[in-house]
This record gives sequence, structure tokens and C-alpha cells, in this order.
Amino acid sequence: MNVDCSEFEVNNWLVSEFIVGTLVPIVGVHPFPLNELFLMVSAVCRLNPDHVIEWGTHLGKSARVFYETSKYFGLNIEVHSVDLPDEMVHQEHPGQQRGVLVKGLREVTLHQGDGLTVCLEIYNRIGKPSKTLVFIDGDHDHDSVKRELTGVMTHMPDANILLHDTFFQSPGSGYNIGPYQAIAEAMAAASGRYRRLSTNTGLPGMTLLFQLTQAKARSL
Repeated sequence: MNVDCSEFEVNNWLVSEFIVGTLVPIVGVHPFPLNELFLMVSAVCRLNPDHVIEWGTHLGKSARVFYETSKYFGLNIEVHSVDLPDEMVHQEHPGQQRGVLVKGLREVTLHQGDGLTVCLEIYNRIGKPSKTLVFIDGDHDHDSVKRELTGVMTHMPDANILLHDTFFQSPGSGYNIGPYQAIAEAMAAASGRYRRLSTNTGLPGMTLLFQLTQAKARSL
């Protein structure tokens, strides 16, 4: 909607129909509740990336969200999804179920390794495309997220970025607010390059850092 205007906008009714009618029957609402699915789909529809590079594949739900959105809205998006090597021990490692929801889909390529490292390798190999969406959903530790986010901002200057598990609550909650703090620190050092949209009603939380053409033009 209004792609020549300054504000992020999608057709909420069309996006809602797609999420309820097509997406939820495939991926459910965990780990991405409805408001997070809405932000993921809206980011793809509004920013229209050529490539999505994500890490934290797990069962492949996020990759399937990007794939189904591309297919439903007639886009042409290549999805690259990175997870830890099979021999790595991590509480969220899916083992033999890694990427089960996207295996066999031609538009989705599965990779293994360090998320940021593999992301940058892919980005350089495909010619540093200017329309890339990065989804960071790996280790949610502050230092990991700060490293990954700063790395994308530095080496992929045109990329738009989604991050998961970003909800902030006061310390009494006992929640891990590492990702939220990492975003705040990275944004403070980014000199106004990005605008921010977040789901703020509860866990787990998702944040989009985006650069619209009109917004970049005004800053020149």
C-alpha cells in the first residue's frame, strides 16, 4: 500500500485473510503468535525482498512462513535458512527434525554453520543483492544477538532485519531481555539508518528494523 509514501503500510485485511486461511493451518501459532506472523508477512509484502536469509531453522516454521507468503502474493523470493551443525549440542537443536517443514521446497535452501558467518557467505556469493531481508532467531543471548545484528548492519548495509524474542519487560519478570538490549545498543550506534516496528504485547516478541526508500531519500 502507498509504496511511494514515507510510512510502512500493508493491506491489513488481505494479510489477515492469508494468515488465518492459509498460514495458521500450516505453521500454527507457536513459536510465532498471530501478531508476530502478521509482522513477518507484512515485512515481506511491504519490503519485497529478493532473498531472505535466516538462522535458527529448527523445524523450518519461519522459512515456511516466508515461502508461503512469497507463493501466495506472487513474489519471487529465495529463502536460505541456517542452523547449527548436527554435532553441536544446544537445547533448541532440532536434530533429525531440522527443517522438516521446508525440505523438498525448491525455493528454500538449508545450510548449517554459524548463522552470521554463513549469512555473509551467501550474501557475497549471490552478488550482495540490495533487497535482502535477514531474520535473526538463533541464540538469544545478548552478546550473540549484538554480534549478529552489528555484523549484518556493517556488512549488509541495505538489508532489512527481523529479530525474534525481543519483548521487553521489567526485571521482576525474570525474562531474558538480552535481545532487546542488543537492539537498543545497535540502534544507538546506527545513526538513524533504521526505523523500528515491534510487537509489544507479550512474549516472545518480534522487531523489524527497516529502511524505506522514502525515508533514506529524506536523510540525504
